[in-house]
Amino acid sequence: MSGKTRAEVAEKIRKIREGLDKGLPVPDDKITVGAFLDRWLATLPGHIADSTLDDYEDTVRLHLKPTLGRHKLTGLTVAQVDALRQAKRERGYKGNSIRNMRAVLRKALSQAEREGLIVRNVAALSLPPRIRQSEGRTLTIDQAHTLLDAVAEHRLGLVVLLSLVFGLRRGEALGLMWDAFDPEAKTLRITHAVKRLKNRDANAETRTKIVISEVKTPKSRRTLALTSELVDALKAHRAKHNAARLKAGDAWLEHGLIFPTSSGRPSDPDNFSHVFSRLTKSAGLGHWHPHELRHSGASIMLAQGTPLHVVSEVLGHASVAITKDVYGHLMEGDRRAATEAISGALLGQRKRVAPRVAPNDAEETG
Repeated sequence: MSGKTRAEVAEKIRKIREGLDKGLPVPDDKITVGAFLDRWLATLPGHIADSTLDDYEDTVRLHLKPTLGRHKLTGLTVAQVDALRQAKRERGYKGNSIRNMRAVLRKALSQAEREGLIVRNVAALSLPPRIRQSEGRTLTIDQAHTLLDAVAEHRLGLVVLLSLVFGLRRGEALGLMWDAFDPEAKTLRITHAVKRLKNRDANAETRTKIVISEVKTPKSRRTLALTSELVDALKAHRAKHNAARLKAGDAWLEHGLIFPTSSGRPSDPDNFSHVFSRLTKSAGLGHWHPHELRHSGASIMLAQGTPLHVVSEVLGHASVAITKDVYGHLMEGDRRAATEAISGALLGQRKRVAPRVAPNDAEETG
């Protein structure tokens, strides 16, 4: 056992004895944060979604290991984690990104704590980043009409329309399935999503691959109520889809997707983003990202007076609280109007029933 001072060594010995009394193993004071993070990541495949694992690996590789990796796991401090937050903030990273970094480190250190490698989770004790509410960019009603008119005849016109009406995530829109469409009931279920993931096959020729996977949470797996116009639009699209399949012949690879490529394969989400950006520019709106269709859909629903809990269900949020956190600023006008109505009513009533001023009071105030 080593330490800079006798007191430091004594403290380490005391903590080891406490751990032994609790049945914990002797902590390894030589393992670094970087080495433990690598070991932790290696235990995750099969226990979490591949897309989540990709995010964790990127966070560890790009942010945690370069900054904290060389420190001893047992010596990591709250101050060092706080310094990471501050450094990322100064480099221009947004609060949400920094929050994700802290969350990944916290999960990893929770495992180290369970194994008895550390006595406390310093990431959990660190200060969470301050999240500044960003209103983001949303299409106005007029802009939405302009966009829909511009893409009406495009092969992606319907996916843009559905994304805007229901605030779909990009992967959800591209993962819509024909067997989830019920024209009689006028419903369309969200069951799958198209994603680009890292290719973990060592012999693969490409670093990434496009996959179709089931949506992750029960809230994401939802049923959309269609109007008659949307049902007709999907029927018309299916006729074009069947014609394209016949034309492709043996080159067609069926996946059951409503919006596949010309050969039936899942559409590349990144390619869709590029095409969509070109479409918005051609429509005179500048460059937009498909995710802004989701924000725009939520904005329009709230502007039309749709209750928050209904918007939350349509968007597939895990809770109404998330919807309020993300889009609460869009209700500022509604809150202000409600306050003005109540205030006006109370003040107006107060003027009507105001007590008559006594003569002496009038003299004093005159």
